[in-house]
Parts: sequence; C-alpha cells; structure tokens
Amino acid sequence: MPDPLVLSSLDSEGVLTLTMNRPSRRNAFNSEGFLALGRAFAEANADPRVAVLLLTGAGDDFSSGLDLSAIDMSRDGEPPFERMMDAICAFEKPLVCAAKGCAIGFGATVLFHADVVYLGQSTKLRFPFASLGLVTEAAAAYLGPATIGHKQAAELLFTAELFDADKALEYGIATGVLPDDELLPTAIGKAREMAQWPVDSLVEIKRIMKAMHGDKVAQARKLEMEGFEKLMGSPANMEAFAAFMERRPPDFKQFRK
Repeated sequence: MPDPLVLSSLDSEGVLTLTMNRPSRRNAFNSEGFLALGRAFAEANADPRVAVLLLTGAGDDFSSGLDLSAIDMSRDGEPPFERMMDAICAFEKPLVCAAKGCAIGFGATVLFHADVVYLGQSTKLRFPFASLGLVTEAAAAYLGPATIGHKQAAELLFTAELFDADKALEYGIATGVLPDDELLPTAIGKAREMAQWPVDSLVEIKRIMKAMHGDKVAQARKLEMEGFEKLMGSPANMEAFAAFMERRPPDFKQFRK
C-alpha cells in the first residue's frame, strides 16, 4: 500500500501539521494529491480540536508544484486543483507554512494564502507559469501584487525567475528565514503560541483580515481559470510540456512568425 500523499499529525496544543508526502518527486502534485490536501484542509477546518494548521513538506523540499509527468488534460467537472483551492480559501483558522528546498508553482503560490511563512535558507522559489505558456493560479495574479506590490510581482511573474529565501523575505513573501534545521521547530513553536488563545478569537481576527480580499480572490481565481482554459493545450503550452519531458529548452520564438 503506498504511503499517504498527505501526512497529518495533531499535537496536544491544537497544532495540526500537514506534510506533503511525495519526497521522491519533490512533493509534486498529481490529481490525487490535490484532492488529498483539499480533504485535509476541509477536515481541519471542521475539527474543533484544531486551532492552527502548519503546512510543510517531507524530505528536503516543500513542493515543486504540479507533476508535469502526470498532468490530467481532462476538463470534466471542477479540476482537482480548484477543489483543493476551494478548501484552502475557505480555511478559517491560522495557516502557517514552513518551507525549504524547492517551492515552485503551487509550492510558491500557496504561500500567499498563509498567514505566517517561515523559509529555510535553502529555499528556492519560482512562479513558472509564463515559462509553461500558462497563467497564474491560486489568485496569485491578485495576491502577488497585493502582498509585495505590483512591480515586484510583475518582475517575478513575467520573468519566471528562480529566487532565494532572502529575496522572498525582502519582498514580504516570508515572515522569517532560518537555517533549515531550525525551520520546523521554530514554525511549530510559533504555531503553538497562536494555538494557546481561543480559536473563536483567531477565526474572527482572520475573517476580518481577509474580508477586504475575499471577492477579489474569487474574481482572480475565476479569471485565472478562464485564462487556463484558453491557453492549456495551445501550441506554446504543448511546446513547454514537450521541452520539459525531453529535457531541453523550449523554443517559443517559432510561434512569433
């Protein structure tokens, strides 16, 4: 029987640690992984024992995002990624992320949905969507500029550059940067500081903090889905996927003729 794609551990202080558990693939997600993480968020939201959720990754990485070798091209029903994002956006309690190593795609965009983000010094982040011939996901086209400013977000989204933890801290994506071996203990300790207070208070504070963004996040996700449906399977997108599988640089200039 395969290992669970998401590991769950609730401590006596009310901190639930969810661990994305596909370390051999740098915790990349297939459809089953998206659904599993969505279920875990929904269950944590409904569980009165949970005060704070801590999201991390197994092994040396947080998450490399979508597993391009297992991509599902079907368009029947709501995509598993969007079902997961529904659960993350509906999560009412504090969300802490502890990331190190690879934080690419969803591994980077989910940080915009976290309330507190700690990064290990080894963290390398990337929003790769332009390089895949696609659009942003998880309302990153709104939350990116809202979090770090339009020009900084535009630089990261349009270049699809790889950047480090110090730049993430400078731009305001991260709360703090720590040595990798101190990352998880520090994040757990901070989550427990939050969890000592009444859950109703934490939930209400987060509700008010998010109130000004709610409709805009939903609108951004809708626009991103429209853009995804428009570009998924386009010549540039297929070239990006082919180049990835063939381990070569993509040739997008051929589509400018």
